Amino acid sequence: MTSPVLNRRFLLEAKDTQPDGQGGFDESWTALGKLWVELRGMTGRDRERETASLAVANFRITVRAAPFGSTERPAAGQRFREGARIFEILSVVDRDVEGRWLTCFCREEVVR
Repeated sequence: MTSPVLNRRFLLEAKDTQPDGQGGFDESWTALGKLWVELRGMTGRDRERETASLAVANFRITVRAAPFGSTERPAAGQRFREGARIFEILSVVDRDVEGRWLTCFCREEVVR
């Protein structure tokens, strides 16, 4: 297995939910750190919504592995950001048996 080419720097973010005082919640995103990644496109499609048309693309993002509990270890429900682009992390798996790399399966949605 060849080593990934980590040639892009993404910001890893986690959702922060706070009570809004009216029975609901305010959501914001907290930066956890910047990681070097390899970005690989997988599939894409158009999806129609009631108010807009979306272009949906799936990606495989590879990062260096980090210990469980580390803020540098991505998890499902978090996201990567590169400028205005946002990649929602759907799942994370070990890429190799040595545990050196993690593969994050991600989705990016763009309003068209």
